[in-house]
Amino acid sequence: MPISSKLSTPMSRRLGLISIGSAIAALLSGCSGAQVLDHLVAHDTYHGPTGVPYGPDPRHLLDVYQPQASTVPGPAPVVLFFYGGNWTSGERAEYRFVGEALAANGIIAVVADYRLSPQVQYDGFLGDCALALQWTLAHATSLGGDPARVMVMGHSAGAYNAAMLALDPRWLAPLGLAPDRLAGWIGLAGPYDFLPLVDPQVQVAFNWPHTPADSQPIFYAEAKAPRTLLLAARNDKIVDTQRNTVGLANRLRAAGTNVDMRIFDRLSHVTTVAALARPLDWLAPVLPTVVDFVRGDPKTVP
Repeated sequence: MPISSKLSTPMSRRLGLISIGSAIAALLSGCSGAQVLDHLVAHDTYHGPTGVPYGPDPRHLLDVYQPQASTVPGPAPVVLFFYGGNWTSGERAEYRFVGEALAANGIIAVVADYRLSPQVQYDGFLGDCALALQWTLAHATSLGGDPARVMVMGHSAGAYNAAMLALDPRWLAPLGLAPDRLAGWIGLAGPYDFLPLVDPQVQVAFNWPHTPADSQPIFYAEAKAPRTLLLAARNDKIVDTQRNTVGLANRLRAAGTNVDMRIFDRLSHVTTVAALARPLDWLAPVLPTVVDFVRGDPKTVP
């Protein structure tokens, strides 16, 4: 007798969804994961220009995801997203699922490419991210967004990039900007305190062993920063959650920063961002937590 005939219909559907979601999550650890999500994520919830230049380099391109329809009156909040990839890989098209998830919830999303190592070291890609933020702030109004409600967000290496723009004023100052222009920032499974460096690729990106202490976001946590949301997996095998996420949260709170930190049991390093996609949102409430934070309406989520 087929197993499905032994189960109630709701239970059968639930197990089916779990099996599909588990398979997708497994695929996300390989090169085909982004394509899998791309096929499963809606295409009719957003509109907006793609391949928009924000600087002079061929990698200085971004895509915009504007909500197709908004139920919230007034200009929308705006989130500039930076992807991970060890600062050596990544393409903005692979993160359409992030843009779609935010746009479907009334948030304008901007997903930007930036130069990678070994073409540049950390000062180069942070300078690129600052340029992308300058573009986002300058165009927020014309996109239907609120320039006073712009945030930066990133996953893994991209969370480092977002953290440095939000915490270290050096990157925005040459553009006439400062971290206080941000309504907040969001880090997903980010490395914020990772010296000494052991990964050969990261060593190149950060000029090891001549990497200064002020290359680390934790270095700037003594000063009050923009409102902060930090999300991570409890058992992250790639980035030490206790040292990086918990450590940064504790330091920022001690300095008077408003910090919301959530540590999830069912997530991994990769699925911390993949759970933003609606096919995987059952893994953990990453998407509603981010949406509530961006809207300025934080809720207690277990």
